[in-house]
Amino acid sequence: MRDSPEAIDTGLDAKAAAAALLRWYDGAARVLPWRVGPGERAAGARPDPYRVWLSEIMLQQTTVATVREHFRRFAARWPDIDALAAADEAEVMAEWAGLGYYARARNLIACARAVAAGGGRFPADRAALQALPGIGPYTAAAIAAIAFDAPETVVDGNVERVTARLFALTAPLPAAKKRLATLAATLTPAQRPGDFAQAMMDLGATICTPRAPRCADCPLAGFCAARARGIAADLPARTPRPVKPTRRGIAYLVRRKDGAVLLETRPPRGLLGGMAAFPTTDWTEGRPAPAPPLAADWQPLPVEVSHTFTHFHLRLEVLLARVALSALPDRGRFEPGFDPARLPTAMRKCWDAAAPHLDA
Repeated sequence: MRDSPEAIDTGLDAKAAAAALLRWYDGAARVLPWRVGPGERAAGARPDPYRVWLSEIMLQQTTVATVREHFRRFAARWPDIDALAAADEAEVMAEWAGLGYYARARNLIACARAVAAGGGRFPADRAALQALPGIGPYTAAAIAAIAFDAPETVVDGNVERVTARLFALTAPLPAAKKRLATLAATLTPAQRPGDFAQAMMDLGATICTPRAPRCADCPLAGFCAARARGIAADLPARTPRPVKPTRRGIAYLVRRKDGAVLLETRPPRGLLGGMAAFPTTDWTEGRPAPAPPLAADWQPLPVEVSHTFTHFHLRLEVLLARVALSALPDRGRFEPGFDPARLPTAMRKCWDAAAPHLDA
């Protein structure tokens, strides 16, 4: 819901700024596989709420470049909410591999099933959207605005940056988030709020970038207080983030003589939840306790595998073993026809590092 923007005197002509941004968007909108562009909308096309929802879930803390091809494959395989609701959960999780933040995939399935059970249509109301699994305040606002043209303010990192510069707000993030949302709401027009939300995102992604913003090309240059003060590149300010800790673990990569590879399904809760992975120890800040999935002649890789999650860095020692057809693991399963593309990124890194040594 918008934050009473009419009660805020910002000194900026919000109506004129919104009109200038929409004019720019009409000619410069990015072509994205989930988007109905301004020309298509003018011709009468309307966004598919399913595709809007799917793209917004995929884009959470993930780049557009990463999401493009994942979205195309996913939407081709499960083209509507009923198809996704009926999908095998393991297949959905495997298709999600490479997008990260795997709790999103579990919530995606739960949300699809909830919507399908309720008649197969997404609600247009922000509050009703937010009641669905995996849909938070930002995603609910984005779906409501983009799919249903509801007058909601959509605030992601791009919008925060554009807004901080427009109003020269020097208070640092994350403390300034609420204020930035309130200021962004003063800009959101009653007409075309969905296009406006996407225009703000496009502006932040292509012109009002984190470093070296292209102010000379910006349709809002004449409205921007930070540009006038010569501080656009310094905003938004941020409180320094704490140093991420490093955790360590051991990954066990086992290949049978017939080429089958040992995998296990990680617990549904926690990092990489529900994903296929190589057996590993716990990930700890101290020395990990060995936990091999079977007795074998384990050989260490000469290098560690590194991966960074949101809250910590991970360092994995990878141990390799080749075993007979009769080998029986204590946990996991041997998978013939193994496809490393179905693994989450951290596990795929282990495979990429180990594969040259498996036949040595």
